[in-house]
Amino acid sequence: VCSDQIVWSRSPVRIDIAGGWTDTPPFCLMEGGNVINFAIELNGQQPLQAYVRPCPEPHIICRSIDLGAEEIIESFDGILDFHRVGSPFSIPKAALALAGFHPRFCSVSYPSLRDQLLDFGSGLEITLFSAIPAGSGLGTSSILAATVLGALSVFCALAWDKNEICKRTLVLEQLLTTGGGWQDQYGGVLGGVKLLQSTKGFDQNPAVNWLPDTVFTDPGYSACHLLYYTGITRTAKDILAEIVRNMFLNEGKQLRLLRHMKAHTLEMFDAIQRCNFERMGRLIRDTWAQNMALDSGTNPPAVEAITRRIDDLCLGYKLPGAGGGGYLYMVAKDPEAAARIRQTLNADPLRPNARFVDMSLSRSGLTVTRS
Repeated sequence: VCSDQIVWSRSPVRIDIAGGWTDTPPFCLMEGGNVINFAIELNGQQPLQAYVRPCPEPHIICRSIDLGAEEIIESFDGILDFHRVGSPFSIPKAALALAGFHPRFCSVSYPSLRDQLLDFGSGLEITLFSAIPAGSGLGTSSILAATVLGALSVFCALAWDKNEICKRTLVLEQLLTTGGGWQDQYGGVLGGVKLLQSTKGFDQNPAVNWLPDTVFTDPGYSACHLLYYTGITRTAKDILAEIVRNMFLNEGKQLRLLRHMKAHTLEMFDAIQRCNFERMGRLIRDTWAQNMALDSGTNPPAVEAITRRIDDLCLGYKLPGAGGGGYLYMVAKDPEAAARIRQTLNADPLRPNARFVDMSLSRSGLTVTRS
């Protein structure tokens, strides 16, 4: 990278439509997981972006455009600070560590970060941008981590491919102790519609089966896919903690439901393979029922107040991710029903910041270029 170049990494986000929670330890370690998700752009752009450029000073500058925050890192301790609760730069700090800018992850010993950067040839400026509200349910944190790792891979000539970036994202999340499943970053890093499958064991390396996108992009169907920001703050961490707790306790009812969800994912796979739009939409309704059966907190009263108003106009709907708030994904019965849904929710939004967001299928996934 030349002194005047910028490495620019950007990613779509993902919507999971079947099998969510089967990708979460310990269940996936014991039985493997099946998940179907697809990558989307919002308002015509890839909403998660990271920029890395050389800095003449031997330090690292982290900036966040959407948070309006900045931090200068001048020591190894400053990088290892990613454990600090509430830090806006936990993700880039952990990514820097995994890229070798900390003694725990570097084969060469340096007396200080300054010495390492002088040997490296420059400091770094890392700028983050997320065009999505916090707690969206669209896999934002995992995919943003993969986006930063992708930029660092090119900037530092590490030659990580997309699969390696996804694996390192799993490690990064363990460093941050955020937990969760393995499918979020794959949903954004890899474009299109896909079935992700893993087998039991500690090496959760999903096999990817791409699906046709006809039921999402055909002119007769594309207008039926709607994404609505509810304006409701999620409590995903509490939902995750309760569901994972029941997994560790081998709670029989929940384990049976998770096995059913794995099988249900293959039904969704078949419907999309056959380009059966109506069946696909109704299976999404079943997915939402399964999520609610796992934990009622997935569907709080404020969300139910929204879905009650549009229920008869939809084949199916669900909150992506853990639920509890964030975005609502809806599959209308037909374009006319989609127009009525927009009219209904626009006429009387239950939150001042609730709104529809234009979504489109992303075929590219993670993209990294340089100026």
